[in-house]
Amino acid sequence: MGGDIGPQVTVPAALSALSAHPQLTLIVVGDATSIERVLPANLSPSLKERLIIRHASQQVSMDELPSSALRNKKDSSMRVSINLIKEGIAQACVSAGNTGALMATARFVLKTLPGIDRPAIITMFPTAIPDKVVYMLDLGANVDSAAHHLYQFAIMGSLLVSSLNGVTHPKVALLNIGQEEIKGNEQVKQTAVLLTNSKVVQYVGYIEADAIFLGSVDLIVCDGFVGNVALKSMEGAAKLIVKFTKEAFAKNWLSKCMGLMAYPVIRNLKKRIDPSRYNGASLLGLNGIVVKSHGGANVLAFTHAIHQALVEVEHDIPQRIREQVGLLLEDQKEN
Repeated sequence: MGGDIGPQVTVPAALSALSAHPQLTLIVVGDATSIERVLPANLSPSLKERLIIRHASQQVSMDELPSSALRNKKDSSMRVSINLIKEGIAQACVSAGNTGALMATARFVLKTLPGIDRPAIITMFPTAIPDKVVYMLDLGANVDSAAHHLYQFAIMGSLLVSSLNGVTHPKVALLNIGQEEIKGNEQVKQTAVLLTNSKVVQYVGYIEADAIFLGSVDLIVCDGFVGNVALKSMEGAAKLIVKFTKEAFAKNWLSKCMGLMAYPVIRNLKKRIDPSRYNGASLLGLNGIVVKSHGGANVLAFTHAIHQALVEVEHDIPQRIREQVGLLLEDQKEN
């Protein structure tokens, strides 16, 4: 029921995901009447069998305080979805709803993994290298993290990248205001020491924001405040470029003709940087898989978020993190 549009996006996306993945079953949680209203009348028996509607009497609004959602919305679509993971009925939750409420509810219901203090939000971005993406965390789950929190984020992110992308030793960088060792605040410098001495993270040093899209690293670690500012700056820059491009080609009849000639190039460029292809941010560090879709996601974008959750289920990401962190804790006890 979340996002800017709700069932008109999430339900068609669910059907699209079911068509693409025959092994998938989806429990669509929310107001049953609203959901059934957007279901096609000629829905095939095979899809109908794998689409389960679970009624929830409440909804969490996009501007609702997380504390209010926790206290007063125990039968919201968000809460019921996350409860299904805890009960072992579902293996993952995908939501386009209120990010703060989703994080708070997921953390309250599922708890964090042993050895993990805080969950973090991670997602992928395109790079200058074809078919290569870069992951980045934290993107806003924590606005004030200590060095050991960032170290935990690096471990979790490395395991995710390794599992999903098949990179044996992902290159991990720390987002900073410069590449020199003397640059950065104490939080960043202390994290750099932990990463440099790590046996499980391939740390390659600092990276500046202008190098995020170059493809030189696989994972970028930062504080949630910094990460969210960077993310919103990227989104704003992308919108500005699109606006300027449209204005340039619509200026006069000659530019319109040039726009028609350049259309195939523009179409391919748009496809390559289309945010819909990268929708689906994971809440890492929880006893379960929770994927946050952008609130303004269209059908294609929300379908990608469902796919992201499915891939994480197939690779059992929480268990992999649990095992790796467990080994680290044992090693720390011995030393």
